[in-house]
Amino acid sequence: MQAPLRRKVRRKCPIYGPEERDCLRRAARFNAQVMDFIRDHVKAGVTTRQLDRQVEEYTHDHGHTCATKGYKGYPASICTSVNEVVCHGIPNDRPLKEGDIVNVDLTSIVDGWYGDQSETFLIGEVSAAARELVQVTFDAMFAGIDGIAPFGKVVDIGRAIERFVRDKPYEIVREYQGHGIGQDFHQDPGIPHYVPRLNPPQDVIEPGMSFTIEPMLNAGTYRTFVDSVDGWTVRTVDLALSAQFEHQILMTENGPEILTLTQKGPQRGHRF
Repeated sequence: MQAPLRRKVRRKCPIYGPEERDCLRRAARFNAQVMDFIRDHVKAGVTTRQLDRQVEEYTHDHGHTCATKGYKGYPASICTSVNEVVCHGIPNDRPLKEGDIVNVDLTSIVDGWYGDQSETFLIGEVSAAARELVQVTFDAMFAGIDGIAPFGKVVDIGRAIERFVRDKPYEIVREYQGHGIGQDFHQDPGIPHYVPRLNPPQDVIEPGMSFTIEPMLNAGTYRTFVDSVDGWTVRTVDLALSAQFEHQILMTENGPEILTLTQKGPQRGHRF
């Protein structure tokens, strides 16, 4: 689940030691396991509410907790964002249909530690425009990951993503960002996926920090609005398509470690 982009006084970002890093790895590894479990069920004719129920049951059966259920009043165990929904889509009874794209955002709590990731799925045969948007968003996530190193800066993530997207016909969502993660769901540092022109983040990424990189790209304007009825669902203002991918990262002394790699899902270099 994305954090809103806010300007605030910076607190010290948590730095995790060896035992804490292993706790992060276990939480993220289980979260990736949940993503692999649900991926075969994300298909035409299935409702997002059914996906939500399956994830909740699977997580509880393994002795863990879905982090989003009840978080600040959020009513479901996953976020499912279909087509023009940018993020925080609430699962419902609308069946997925051929040609849809849907982002499934999962967060698990394992022994008090959080694992967080998302993928955008193609439902059957989708348009060439939808496929290309998904591809570029996936590649933009890895551009952000590749843009950082120990003792680099958070702003390097947004800069790398901006450079990658610059010649593409898409805009980067600005109102929502990645976030630090550990024993809290959302913590410092905030991770914007572009370079804010005013007060760009100056946080240094030290070994032992964990955070998400989760760019959202829109086929139209970057601007979004929140559904006035449910107070959660974020849509593009022009109702153009939006896609997102997310990995949880642990910065180590040797560089970024991706904690949420799946066994069955798309890997670096995948073509949709």
